[in-house]
Amino acid sequence: MAKSIETTQAPEPEFTSGERAAVKQIARGLTRRTRAPDLKLDFDEEQRSLKMRFDHNNQVAAQSLAMVQMGTCDFSFYQGLLSQLASLGEHGQAVSEKATNFALGVIAGIEPRDEVEAMLAAQMAATHQATMMMARRLNHVETIPQQDAAERAFNKLARTYATQMDALKRYRAKAQQTVRVERVTVNEGGQAIVGNVSHAGGGNDKTGR
Repeated sequence: MAKSIETTQAPEPEFTSGERAAVKQIARGLTRRTRAPDLKLDFDEEQRSLKMRFDHNNQVAAQSLAMVQMGTCDFSFYQGLLSQLASLGEHGQAVSEKATNFALGVIAGIEPRDEVEAMLAAQMAATHQATMMMARRLNHVETIPQQDAAERAFNKLARTYATQMDALKRYRAKAQQTVRVERVTVNEGGQAIVGNVSHAGGGNDKTGR
């Protein structure tokens, strides 16, 4: 006689109102933002070559999304920047999918509008990763010389990141500036007056009386 096997289904997780609102907010953000699929990296140790492909069944579509994410229509620029990001790696690893996709996520969040902003965003992602690596090293030092070296590197990287943020802000502000040109024509015998001109009424003399 066959024995029946009872299966129990795990209860659905319960959400508080705040948690439910957070889930909805994330869903709205994912729908609104154009985000390329994650990049898959395959490094051949023998040939010292790196193969890149997106975790997507349509590579052309994935590449198009990545180019939009980088703010470029230039395929050569896209390939070059993507190769540089793929070569970033992380501590102890020459190639890291996690670090590369993190950098791509930073670029997506900054939403560059042209190649200059894309390069700056990539540099900011790289600087941040290096900053956090030095922060970790600073928290695990064993000697005073190690502490001094890690602290100097951490401070330099942190200042560099702040400078990059300011550069991005100034570049975008410059792009948004509008130039207003006004043409003033003065006929022969006339006089151009620059400034506020007020006319007093009620009299014909110079004092307006």
